[in-house]
Amino acid sequence: MSDSFYILAINPGSTSNKIALFLNEDKVFEHTIRHDLDEIAPFKTIWDQYDFRKKLILENFKSHQQATKKLDAVVGRGGLLKPIISGTYEVNDEMVQDARSNYQGEHASNLGCVLAKDIAAEYQCRAFIVDPPSTCEFQRLSFYSGHPHVPKRPIAHALNIHATARKAAKDLGIAYDKARFVVAHLGGGITVASVVGGRMIDNNDATCEGPFTPERTGGMPLHPFAELCFSGKYTLREIKKMVMGEGGFVAYMGTNSAIKVEEAAKKGDRNAEDLYQAMVYQVSKEIGAQTTVLEGNLDAIVLTGGLAYSDYFVNSITPRIRHLGKIVRYPGEEELEALAKGALRVLKKEEQALVYPQLGEGPPTWFIKQ
Repeated sequence: MSDSFYILAINPGSTSNKIALFLNEDKVFEHTIRHDLDEIAPFKTIWDQYDFRKKLILENFKSHQQATKKLDAVVGRGGLLKPIISGTYEVNDEMVQDARSNYQGEHASNLGCVLAKDIAAEYQCRAFIVDPPSTCEFQRLSFYSGHPHVPKRPIAHALNIHATARKAAKDLGIAYDKARFVVAHLGGGITVASVVGGRMIDNNDATCEGPFTPERTGGMPLHPFAELCFSGKYTLREIKKMVMGEGGFVAYMGTNSAIKVEEAAKKGDRNAEDLYQAMVYQVSKEIGAQTTVLEGNLDAIVLTGGLAYSDYFVNSITPRIRHLGKIVRYPGEEELEALAKGALRVLKKEEQALVYPQLGEGPPTWFIKQ
């Protein structure tokens, strides 16, 4: 039996599809298919874009000189599915149904498992997802929000958080199943998570909790927000877009570019400086809160995601958090690599593919949708 495996990884985003072909862990090629806002504007929902995106992915993949006629697996970024433990899952009908119903919300990542399944069918190979955003490894106390009608959701950048935490553990010489980290994924969305023994035992809901981000509001005062929702000025869809897509830097300065806001701040724009530093301030508070989950016993604070490239960001946040523990920095994200590695572990039989939905120990009974 061959120990060489060709894996196509697909990571759908709001205005792009990232694809890469891997031969085992070696990347053969990578490409980002970008979509102008005008190009996708005619589509009312993310699922209306499905055939359009799938066609472009297949055309792009087949156009590469290094493309192979044989694939062993197609792996897609998982979506807002049922709350499941981390790992590599074989795509099944229930997963596809939950993705298409936007089980925990509408997001481009929901397309990932269906793209993987349909493209894998064409190549007669296996289809997987790895560490989806709905990864749920909370300790039981983490589910409580203050009201059972609105439980805390463990929506997170789980794929990059787990991949970066594994890398940090290796670099620090700590077994991953023994490591204790606070990991901050810092990008268009922000997740700050407590990762203990390879499990994300607590984190903010990256869609609507925690710090504001370049394009998301994060947590907001509930009474004024409730009044806004019932003011009659906005539809439910507009409110959701305000929270996720048109919040943060977009709402205050009309851009989701942290680089542009940083440049303006450096040139003396006081509003830009205050806005950027307010985001840093809120991220710092969230990191501090997660250190209490670990009772102050942590191996490191791990900074990752696009904002971690910025010396301005890192130099701004370091004085606020350095007393909490060692800080390590892994800029960017390697989600395509993490997807491929998850699939490869199953193909090499180092792990067994999990069967969706794998709820693990499970949250309180009131948490799961009926």
